[in-house]
Amino acid sequence: MSQSQPKEPAGDPNSLQSEFQPRVGLSQEPENKLWEGGYSAKAMYGTWLILAAVTLAVIAAMIVLPILKIVPPLETSVWWIVLGALIGTWFLGVATFLYRRLSVHYELTTQRFIHSRGILVRTVDRIDVIDIDDVSYVQGIIQRTLGVGKIQLQSKDRSHPSLLLAGIDQVERVSGMIDDVRRKERRKRSLHIDAS
Repeated sequence: MSQSQPKEPAGDPNSLQSEFQPRVGLSQEPENKLWEGGYSAKAMYGTWLILAAVTLAVIAAMIVLPILKIVPPLETSVWWIVLGALIGTWFLGVATFLYRRLSVHYELTTQRFIHSRGILVRTVDRIDVIDIDDVSYVQGIIQRTLGVGKIQLQSKDRSHPSLLLAGIDQVERVSGMIDDVRRKERRKRSLHIDAS
């Protein structure tokens, strides 16, 4: 009595491979990660500068004004209120940065642009790079010095026809990379369509 070969289980992913083979003429290239990033601390340069200037001004006022006898010395409750407000403002600035840094993540591959947002509840959206119609970026004067800015993506994607990526470090390089991948994918697809 000969033994028969065991059948593959119905749920085996290898048994479904033939159903998902690429169409004739389309090459199946591996998807490679080209870039990933998130919100850069450089994007909040204005907030950090204002907080530093206000902190220095308060410290200077606490030293100079009592010496000039314009206001009473540090023992008064007014100074403690000012110090508390200053510490609270710094805490708010750092909390805002941490929220932006931890809640937003971007990834560019050779085929898709993936953006995720949220801390406790994470939402992940994918846009095929071939569906991206336009890539542009915006920088102010100081942002150009720091190499940071915002990237605007216009696409055919229904959930995000217009997507703004704020606080991107090396914004010129990243926007150029997205545009290059988009153009390359469109050329490749048009060659496959022409060859069919």
